[in-house]
Amino acid sequence: MAVKPSPDRLYGRQRSHPLRPRQQLLLDATLPRLRFGHPETPGAGFDIAPSQLWLEVGFGGGEHALAQTTAHPEIGLIACEVFENGLCSLLGRLVPEGGEATAPLPPGLRLWDDDARTLLRQLPDSCLDRLFLLFPDPWPKARHAKRRFMHPEIIPTLGRVLKPGATWRVASDDPTYQAWVAEVMRGQTLFDTPAPATERPEGWFATRYETKALQAGRQPYYWSFTRRG
Repeated sequence: MAVKPSPDRLYGRQRSHPLRPRQQLLLDATLPRLRFGHPETPGAGFDIAPSQLWLEVGFGGGEHALAQTTAHPEIGLIACEVFENGLCSLLGRLVPEGGEATAPLPPGLRLWDDDARTLLRQLPDSCLDRLFLLFPDPWPKARHAKRRFMHPEIIPTLGRVLKPGATWRVASDDPTYQAWVAEVMRGQTLFDTPAPATERPEGWFATRYETKALQAGRQPYYWSFTRRG
């Protein structure tokens, strides 16, 4: 597959509109308390000794990350998002107004507010038990394919950091991206690639993007790829 290399970063603007005072306070006072800072020894980056380490790439509004953290408090989840409005959406769910600097935070949740690929390059081998890529920006134009996280270049890196038997969950409602996922995964040998489900499987949590897709009549696909041993 002839595909242009990925650029140094996959995103454009990090802010869609000016931040309100509460949002700025969340970034200034709450985000530093949750920022993940131990890529080389990821288990040390949490207030618990996590039984497993999970990573979400692009958490959007944070609904899925919060649901997973609530359902699995024993897990260490690193949630990645570069867009400030998405970060504020999740942070605002975690702390009440006035508690930005003091309110308790989930001990098993950490945030990475930079390109997820930068983090993946720093993580040690076979450290991740699960990876999530849910309803990413499809970058639907062919000339923008190089900006998709799902890219032939990233597969070896994911194969390195995911443990044998680890699961990589991918979801998309965009037909172009769905075809792209199938094409990329056909060209690799590191993951088992069963056909996607057309209904959200048990144990997956909804996101606002899935809700919008269903309301608009679009058909999401849900893949569960497994790292081969």
